[in-house]
Amino acid sequence: MDSINLLTMILTIVLTIMLVLLAVLGIMYMSSKMKKKQEISTEKNNTKDTKMNKKMKTYKLESVMEFMEFDTVVDNMISQKDGKRYIMVVECQGVNYDLMSEVEKNSVEEGFIQFLNTIRHPIQIYTQTRTVNLESSLQTYKARVKEIEDEFQKQQMHYNQMLRSDSYTQEQLNQELFELTKQKNLYEYGKDIIYNTEKMSLNKNVLNKKYYVVIPYYIEELGEDNHFDKAEQRNLAFSELYTRAQSIIRTLSVCGINGKVLTSNELVELLYVAYNRDEAEVFGLDKALRAGYDELYSTAPDVVDKQMKVLNKQIEEEAVQKAQQKVNEVRSEKQKKLREMEDTKEDLINELVAEIIKENGQYVGQDIAQEAIKKIEQEKLEKEGGTKEDVQEKKTKRGRKPKTVSE
Repeated sequence: MDSINLLTMILTIVLTIMLVLLAVLGIMYMSSKMKKKQEISTEKNNTKDTKMNKKMKTYKLESVMEFMEFDTVVDNMISQKDGKRYIMVVECQGVNYDLMSEVEKNSVEEGFIQFLNTIRHPIQIYTQTRTVNLESSLQTYKARVKEIEDEFQKQQMHYNQMLRSDSYTQEQLNQELFELTKQKNLYEYGKDIIYNTEKMSLNKNVLNKKYYVVIPYYIEELGEDNHFDKAEQRNLAFSELYTRAQSIIRTLSVCGINGKVLTSNELVELLYVAYNRDEAEVFGLDKALRAGYDELYSTAPDVVDKQMKVLNKQIEEEAVQKAQQKVNEVRSEKQKKLREMEDTKEDLINELVAEIIKENGQYVGQDIAQEAIKKIEQEKLEKEGGTKEDVQEKKTKRGRKPKTVSE
């Protein structure tokens, strides 16, 4: 009995020791496993931080405000930092991706991947939300509807005249009534469009999003030892930016996105809307320019400049008057000579006839020639009611040369 109790105690002690050893081993195993996990997580965090640092160094995000700061707009480019940086902007027409089929969506995605792979220079994507201004559309609609109204009134008057007249058949009247009804329906439809457009213009929540790709070019890309002046640098920047812009437009067209390079006026409008978000909804760029908002102050011209301007105008007017006077004098002299020739036309003809007869006297006979000349003189005397001496005196006067001032 005692031996059984002793064995039981020994087994109990052994089992207790084994359980303690197993517990210790389990704790050591768990602690080592936790330590390994901590080391792995630490390594992952370090690797992640390293990759993030590399990405931050490789891809530096630029603020859009750097795009907004500019010196001037020239040659379809925005000049920045005193001509050290130039920007060209491509406006893109968006596509409705949600309404596309799966095949079309895959095509757009592949095209966009191709666009990203072809980029070899930094770009920015800029989105601008504008309130739709329907005022210009309203003016266009009203002008067109006014033309339709005038045409409708003319047709109505013509139809009424046809009704009062009995010279038209019933078929012609029906045809004219049909045309008149068409014009009336067109006029009423135009009025409805204007009414609905005016109601829509009162809603300020009608927005339009515009998408732009901003392409910069730095003069540093020409090299440190470039010897170009400002104009040459601007021309080289334009050539490079235009090439890049056309490359982007071609690659985006694969996605079904149409693009165009903004002109100088469109760039000014883009910046105007960006800087004047609230005012642009009420006063567009065209209104602002007409109102002279781009002029900070106005000055009167210098007094001497005004006097010189007035004097130049007086000189020009007097010169024109004098030139006109001289032309009139020459013209009057020519007219006077013309009147004299008209008055002496008959005498000149008779003299020419007498000379012709004298030259041909040997052919017709001298007696006949003299008789013919006498007859011409006699006819002239009878026509003028004078004598032969008067005719001779007129010939003498016509033969005299006018005296000059020296004589």
